[in-house]
Amino acid sequence: MSMEDESAENPEETENSEEEEVLSDEEMAAQWEAMAAGEGDDGDGDGAVDERVLDQDEIDNLLGFDGPGNDGADDGMSVLINSALVNYERLPMLEVVYDRLVRLMTTSLRNFTSDNVEVSIDSIQSIRFGDYLNSIPLPAMLGVFRAEEWDNYGLLTVDSSLIYSIVDVLLGGRHGTAAMRIEGRPYTTIERNLVERMINVVLVDLSAAFDPLSPVNFRLDRLETNPRFATIGRPSNAGIIARLRIDMEDRGGNLELMLPYATLEPVRDLLLQMFMGEKFGRDSIWESHLATELWQTDVNIQAVLDQQQVSLNDVINLQVGSHLPLNAAPDAPITLLCGDMPMFSGKMGRKGNVVAVCIEEKVEPEQVSE
Repeated sequence: MSMEDESAENPEETENSEEEEVLSDEEMAAQWEAMAAGEGDDGDGDGAVDERVLDQDEIDNLLGFDGPGNDGADDGMSVLINSALVNYERLPMLEVVYDRLVRLMTTSLRNFTSDNVEVSIDSIQSIRFGDYLNSIPLPAMLGVFRAEEWDNYGLLTVDSSLIYSIVDVLLGGRHGTAAMRIEGRPYTTIERNLVERMINVVLVDLSAAFDPLSPVNFRLDRLETNPRFATIGRPSNAGIIARLRIDMEDRGGNLELMLPYATLEPVRDLLLQMFMGEKFGRDSIWESHLATELWQTDVNIQAVLDQQQVSLNDVINLQVGSHLPLNAAPDAPITLLCGDMPMFSGKMGRKGNVVAVCIEEKVEPEQVSE
């Protein structure tokens, strides 16, 4: 049978194929119009644009909702609000302060333990206060200290390894053996006192590290072993944590310094500055040179016998030969002024043919303000 006979016997198939060709042409035209209008095809072959709408289950999954009855809406919002990712501005000068702290601690802890001590910075990062408390490995000691000039608090955490190492070193432990850790019991009074002494040494060094930038005194407020009682801020507040590694030959541990951003707010402008030199703080050579030159400076001193307030009319009417009566007796005190600043007081006299003043006392700044 020939192809012409097959087509003659199946006229419906021929008509369907022609309709498919017509539909494909219309589909191609629709796709060209969609591309010209900037719209995309959803890929299902019908040339239409599918605007996909998320159902409630997909929205709950994105917000962290596990299922009905689990307070999914609250959990989802807490995930968005209490995210552990903290992105805050960088404080370049704070890194310089911590570098200075490492150098100071290396010297002071060597004197404190009479052992070879090496201090290094592991990391400096921003973290939320609540996340930091949850990440503290227990057992540990947490020292809450106060920045008196800044009127706020900070947190210093000593891990278990460093606690036992300090106790072992200060109580005469032998070299070459690691400090023995005894778990499952609270820290004794002797251990707390020794760690408190070490924390005070660290806080003195921290004050000295900040001193060239801004004078501040860090004072230990209390020592805690439960992070719940060491709360110094809201869980959502952010802070900067510096992890320090302290090695004493074969012993050592970690020390973490937590400073909330609220504590650093009074010196925020200073910490934002870029460190552009090798010297940090005052220049002693320039100070000594300036002091030497100041001692050789000539200044004018005025001896004031009396001060009176007169009207402008009386000043205008002054003529040659007019008399100005002074309310000063021969033995009345005379004030010596340098510019507008009173410096000394004394009595007037005569030395040879020159009128002189005998200085009797120095005028203090407190007396001038009064």
